Amino acid sequence: MGRLTNDFEAGRDDVRAPAMEAYMRDQFPFLGLSAGARRSAARATLTGLPRPTEAELATIARACWARDEREYQQFACDYLVTHVKVPGPGFLAVADELITTKSWWDTIDPLATRFVGGLVRRHPALTSRMDDWSGSANLWLVRTAILHQLHYGTETDTTRLFTYCTRQAGHRDFFVRKAIGWALRHYARTDPAAVRSYLTAHAAVLSPLSIREASKHL
Repeated sequence: MGRLTNDFEAGRDDVRAPAMEAYMRDQFPFLGLSAGARRSAARATLTGLPRPTEAELATIARACWARDEREYQQFACDYLVTHVKVPGPGFLAVADELITTKSWWDTIDPLATRFVGGLVRRHPALTSRMDDWSGSANLWLVRTAILHQLHYGTETDTTRLFTYCTRQAGHRDFFVRKAIGWALRHYARTDPAAVRSYLTAHAAVLSPLSIREASKHL
């Protein structure tokens, strides 16, 4: 973490930071690093380092989550996605911890669509945990369950996708309703007829936002 902190601090931009904080509704302080600058600094930090172990992944992710500035959590998401083939199924507990702490879309979405999605794909027994998350009281776990198959394409378990969407169709939160639309819109690239049929059958329960998002390219 020392090397990462030094490299991130070297790029601190106190002029840029307030706008980034405002964009995130002032929930997190920022160093002021753009995504490109953050990833460039991360590459410099990681050059020459060996592939991490599962334990090291957990340690680094938690250390980043303990930092105040949002760029550290964003780095941790990139790092986990890069090394998604390293951890075993037990790592889902760490993902749960990250998803439910300092939660906002900028960390949830890469964790959901790339990391948790990859973890479940490699360890299919975890699909039952996605069933649990899809009915969670925590909206970010719900969003993760709905989005975790986003990049599965023809391997998508459509029964689960549609079941999760129906289960949360009346959810009051914008981020869940948006996730339903996003997941359906993305799956429509693979099977537009199935999505069209689902929307027709569930028009009475889905929110206008979910339907509008799902229908964008149909």
